[in-house]
Amino acid sequence: MRIELERRAQTSGLFSIVSPLLALALTLLFGGIMFMFLGKDPISALYSFFIEPLLEVWSLHELAIKAAPLILIAVGLSVCYRSNNWNIGAEGQFVVGAIVGSILPITFYEWNSPLLLPLMMIMGALGGAAYAAIPALLKTRFNTNEILTSLMLVYIAQLFLDWLTRGIWRDPGGFNFPQSRSFVPEAVLPEVLESGRAHLGIVFAIVAAIAVWFMMRYTVKGFQVTVLGQSERAGRFAGFSSRKMVWFSLMFSGALAGLAGISEVSGSIGHLQPSISPGYGFTAIIVAFLGRLNPLGIIAAGFVLALTYLGGEAAQLSIGVSDKVTRVFQGLLLFFVLSCDTLIHYRIRIIREQIGNATGRGTP
Repeated sequence: MRIELERRAQTSGLFSIVSPLLALALTLLFGGIMFMFLGKDPISALYSFFIEPLLEVWSLHELAIKAAPLILIAVGLSVCYRSNNWNIGAEGQFVVGAIVGSILPITFYEWNSPLLLPLMMIMGALGGAAYAAIPALLKTRFNTNEILTSLMLVYIAQLFLDWLTRGIWRDPGGFNFPQSRSFVPEAVLPEVLESGRAHLGIVFAIVAAIAVWFMMRYTVKGFQVTVLGQSERAGRFAGFSSRKMVWFSLMFSGALAGLAGISEVSGSIGHLQPSISPGYGFTAIIVAFLGRLNPLGIIAAGFVLALTYLGGEAAQLSIGVSDKVTRVFQGLLLFFVLSCDTLIHYRIRIIREQIGNATGRGTP
C-alpha cells in the first residue's frame, strides 16, 4: 500500500477562502492539546496567550510594534513568491538594513539635522536591497539556488552585526555593554500617538501593503510578476524577462526587509545591539502564506502572528511556560496553512497492491 497525492481537476473557491481560518482553528486545537500535556488548563492557557494581551491599551501599541516588521517583510516576500523566486533570507536583509541605516546616527552621532531620519530610512532600504542582490546575482549568473544562498547569508549578517556592536561600534560610554551609541532624538521614529509606543513603522507597513496590492492588481509590473510566476515559458512568449524578474523581486523584497530593520532599530530599540530581531524575517514567511500572498490579507495575518509574540511573553509570566511555546505555535500555524493549501489542490489517493506470486508478478 502506498499513498500518493493526485492533483484535483478543479479547486474549490470556497475552501481557498476559508483555508487560513481552518489552519488557525487547527492551530488553536492542537495548541490546546499541547498545553494539556504541559499540565496547564487549555482554556486558561489559550486565554492568556491570545486574549489577555488585547485587554490593555499599551498592549495594542506593542502589538502594532511587533506587527509592523512582519507586515513590511511579508509584503515584499509575497512579490518574490508570486514570481516563483524563493527568498528565505529576509532575516539577513532585515539585519543589514538596520546596520546600513544606522551608519549616520552612529558615525556622525552629533548630527541632528531634520534630514537625518529620512536618510536613515532610505539607506536602510538600499542596504537590504543590496544584500538581496547577492542571491539574485548568483542565481542569474551561476544558476545557484536562491533558497540556499539567501538563507546562508542570514548568518553572515547576524555575525557581522555581533562583531560591530562588540567592536568598532561599541559605545565608549556604555560600561562595556555590547551595544552602539544611543540615537539622538532626530534619529528616532516618532510615535503615531502621544499616549503609546507605536511608531511610524506601522504606517510604513500599511502604506507598503496598499501600494503593493495596487501594483499587483493594476500595473504591468504586477501582471509580469503573476505571469512569470505561473509559467516562465508563457512569460517569455509575452516578452517578459525572467532574469530581470529575479533581480526585481529579490531586491524589492530586500528593500522592504531593510526598511523594516532600520524602522525597528530607530523606532523600538534606539541603538544597535547583537540581537535586534526575534526572528521576524522567518516568521514573515508564515505571514505571507497565511495572508494568501495577498498584501491586504498580509495585514491581518501580520497582526495574528504579532499576537503570538505578545501572547508568548504574557504566557511566560501568567502561566509559567517557556518562550519556546511561541515557536511551536508559529510552526503549527505554518504546517496547517501549507497542509490545507496542499489538500485544496491535491487529493490523497491510497493505492493497495497485492503481494506477487511465486513468479514475482503482482496485481495492483
